[in-house]
Amino acid sequence: MPVVSTHQLCVRYNNAEVFRDVTLAVEPGDYIALAGPNGSGKSTLVRAVLGLLEPSEGTASVFGVVPSLFQAWHRIGYVPQRLVSLNPRFPATVKEVVAMGLLAGRTFPRRIGRSDEAAVEKALSLMDITDLRDELIGELSGGQQQRVVIARALINDPELLILDEPATALDPETRERFFGILADLNGRKKTAIVLVTHDIGSAGKYASKLLYFDRKVVFFGTFQEFCGSELMGDFFGEAAQHVICHIEDCDYKKGLARHGTH
Repeated sequence: MPVVSTHQLCVRYNNAEVFRDVTLAVEPGDYIALAGPNGSGKSTLVRAVLGLLEPSEGTASVFGVVPSLFQAWHRIGYVPQRLVSLNPRFPATVKEVVAMGLLAGRTFPRRIGRSDEAAVEKALSLMDITDLRDELIGELSGGQQQRVVIARALINDPELLILDEPATALDPETRERFFGILADLNGRKKTAIVLVTHDIGSAGKYASKLLYFDRKVVFFGTFQEFCGSELMGDFFGEAAQHVICHIEDCDYKKGLARHGTH
């Protein structure tokens, strides 16, 4: 069963079409880079899949269930593009904000207990913010706050991670560490990952599939398929296509090597 599936999904705002006719499936273990130009509807697509906005047409489901009926939200970790779900003036410590991620899988009364300490400490350690555990969230820098939100998304060991431009506020060292964490989760635990990114040139370094989106699905497939697509060569230009693919032994790069071109 797909982790996420959509069928002819369409979203409109005030009769203006944001995107149309999106049909796709995210399988367990997929690591998808969702890329496209600014204003292409990437974040809106993510929000429609999660049920945060109502589609105009078509359907979306997560783990085979429409979002309005889905109950097991602890199976999903979500990091929005902006910290809209976290009020920086909220008088909570880093530890408390990260622990809030545990509440998604609990029935009422929802409480955090001593038995949750290990999970909280593990999430703090993953994002290297253990030393910030007792700091107020509103007193942190933007990059530190982003690390807290990512730790909150990771705390339940989710089966699906949806991350909307998660690395933009991270320093280079933390960014590399973060992508290493994602690679480990995807490789070892087969966590399905959908990573919204503006950096299509680097996407092939870590993701296994590319979803290039511009108000519709322009391309969806593996980077090997992208590398061999004549349509994508026409769309991006052959040189740019093979920079994006990051496949060193592709025919284009072999040809450059034979002719001594770098």
